[in-house]
Amino acid sequence: MDFFSINNILVSIPLGKNGYDLSWIEAVGTIAGLLCIWFASQEKIINYLFGLINVTLFAVIFFQIQLYASLLLQLFFFSANIYGWYAWSRTNDQQQIELKIRWLSLNKTIIIGFISVLLIAIMTFNIDQIFGYLTQVTITIMQGFGFNVQMPVLEPDAFPFWDSVMTVLSIVAMILMTRKYVENWLVWIVINVISVVIYFYQGVLAMSLQYVVLTGIALNGSRLWIQAAKRNHSRPLSRVE
Repeated sequence: MDFFSINNILVSIPLGKNGYDLSWIEAVGTIAGLLCIWFASQEKIINYLFGLINVTLFAVIFFQIQLYASLLLQLFFFSANIYGWYAWSRTNDQQQIELKIRWLSLNKTIIIGFISVLLIAIMTFNIDQIFGYLTQVTITIMQGFGFNVQMPVLEPDAFPFWDSVMTVLSIVAMILMTRKYVENWLVWIVINVISVVIYFYQGVLAMSLQYVVLTGIALNGSRLWIQAAKRNHSRPLSRVE
């Protein structure tokens, strides 16, 4: 079980003032995450297998470093990966894949945009209370399963607005990916660019570098999916899909 410990160090990376100790679990989880995004950009359903590995290992990491609200978010991503795997594998009566890469309709774009802005605004002004509540829910659930965990002392969020943007848009992007909408890559690009800046500013250089790579993969994914949507006769912001 040493593999699952964040103290089981794979390599010390000479980044920043004191370097960065990369654990085995973080390394494998990160690689799985990169493979998930890469295979998704290629429209390969195996991306969801790597996605499940990624969110499971990251949930274990968040448990160990007491980021329980982030752990709860991984549970959502786990469920979304299961649904995405199912949705991408469905076929019609002619044994053709039902979901095709396409753009959101204008109406859906407006609705999703409005809901996203509303949720971001609500979270920005209530993020400490929201994550405190989610953390308490997670603690209660884990205690119900017999885990010996206590409610941690939560510091105020360092970047309420940007943290809210990344949280809400991550959920939106994941849902859009499961439905094969091109816009999921555009949202991931926004999330990744924000992450690069925030993590660099916070001195977490390894994570910042990881999101630079993810940004490149998302840019390539958007290019490939835009081409696929064109072949499927789907246009951006059309009134029908």
